[in-house]
Amino acid sequence: MPEYEPVGEFGSAEWCEACGKAGAKMLQDANLPADTTWGFSETYLYPPERMLTGGREISAFHFMVKDGVCSGGDGAPEECLSLDGFHVTPVWGAICNQSRAIYDSEGQKRRGADEGVMYQAIIEYVGRKDLWQGNGGSAKSMNWPPEIVAAVTVGQGFHNVAASQQMPSPEYEGLPVTEMLVPIFSEMTDEQKKSFLKLLRIEL
Repeated sequence: MPEYEPVGEFGSAEWCEACGKAGAKMLQDANLPADTTWGFSETYLYPPERMLTGGREISAFHFMVKDGVCSGGDGAPEECLSLDGFHVTPVWGAICNQSRAIYDSEGQKRRGADEGVMYQAIIEYVGRKDLWQGNGGSAKSMNWPPEIVAAVTVGQGFHNVAASQQMPSPEYEGLPVTEMLVPIFSEMTDEQKKSFLKLLRIEL
């Protein structure tokens, strides 16, 4: 099993390029049926400005299979977005830190539970359920055919490959977090809460 080293922060061009290439290789290694057509993309909302240097317009990565060719890398090209598959636009600050957590068989479930607690605490703090008065993220498509699931879960699985390549981001230094690295909003100081909500673009 190959070893992966951190290459960049969550959403950075270096990390996105590495993740896209890794995903494409997993599809390639699976020897999928020749007629398989499927795309994956994550486009992050409200990333820190340092993610958009050098003329980079969005913080995103993708991988896909079409016409027997597997490809991937930085960005979210329309060719990929137009394919049936998994296409989401989450808020960068809401998922950044916990994306470094390495999963066991229950990892996704535990992370989801921790995130549920985090959001409930934020709802209680700001006094409304509609946290984002603007764009709070969306999911265009979430289709995972069995052959694709098999391709991206071999070995340590795609999530753990991506997590292994992610460097910590300074916004989370000193914040209380769970074992799955999900921020614990209820245990933050008042200043930490305000800073975290600003990062998420949630207005008080």
